[in-house]
Amino acid sequence: MARSNDWGFPRWRGYEDSREAATVRLCDRHGCDEKGDCPAPKSPNSPDRWYFCQRHAAEYNKGWDYFQGLDKEEAAKRAKSEQAESAGYAEAQHYGWSGSGDGSRSADEMRALDVLELEADADFQAIKREYRARAKKVHPDVKPGDAEAAEEFQKLQLSYEVLKAAEERREWKG
Repeated sequence: MARSNDWGFPRWRGYEDSREAATVRLCDRHGCDEKGDCPAPKSPNSPDRWYFCQRHAAEYNKGWDYFQGLDKEEAAKRAKSEQAESAGYAEAQHYGWSGSGDGSRSADEMRALDVLELEADADFQAIKREYRARAKKVHPDVKPGDAEAAEEFQKLQLSYEVLKAAEERREWKG
């Protein structure tokens, strides 16, 4: 007689702890033997799905255009409804962890920090110092008529404005 230790409620073992074979769906990518638990649409607005492992799902979604095949009005309507549905996540950002690499900086902020050649965890005083030091070297008053210096100055100025606006948002929320 088979021995069992799930004598009614509560179950004394997990639901996946039985000895029977469990069905596992493999990644739909040819040659991959990992678990395929990430659904991806086969075509825009289609109910058919591929099932990829996380690595291949990320590769598949890299160039995905969610609004492909929709006219401007439909795309705007769908974007607005998606934004309304996910607004709660944006409101809860302040509950996240803090520090570098935590997702607290946007992609624009990370690009701006790259322009200033600063780390992701740089504080605003370091940002301001670096911006001023670099801007002094390529300012149009220092290098008049130098188109390359003027372009670099514009990049620095835009990066600083992005980071300053982000800092002001954090101070306002915090």
